[in-house]
Amino acid sequence: MEKILISSCFLGNRVRYDGADNLLTESVIQRWHLEQRLVVICPELSGGLSTPRAPAEIQNSIEIQVLTNLGEDVTSAFEQGAKAALRLCQLHNIRYALLKESSPSCGSTTIYDGSFNGKKIVGQGMTTRLLTANDIQVYSEKNIAALAAQIEKSPM
Repeated sequence: MEKILISSCFLGNRVRYDGADNLLTESVIQRWHLEQRLVVICPELSGGLSTPRAPAEIQNSIEIQVLTNLGEDVTSAFEQGAKAALRLCQLHNIRYALLKESSPSCGSTTIYDGSFNGKKIVGQGMTTRLLTANDIQVYSEKNIAALAAQIEKSPM
């Protein structure tokens, strides 16, 4: 059975930087959970950050640096979290991930621009970059249907 790496916040876990969640209520997520397909991670917590924590954004998309809105460099924690996600994927032979769009860890098509003004730009979070570099397809809450279709046509 095809396993899926999923952002912990999508399952109602209060792991966001502000102590909230991003609960997804789609029936397919509930089905995958019942089928025990989901392997859960919050890369930021896995990298050693706590909840709540200061908001962080990628400051430079070439030579990646992640800073909080207080100026603290948390790049190392984001790198460690990305590596933890990759290890889980390798351990469980995971080829698909469902991660939080626009997150500095998990964004698959957009991230915040680093100004802490809510402006999004095209880009990928650190975990998504590492996973895609290792042939793991990353989806977000914006394209769950596409992931479901991919899972359905995958050999079990």
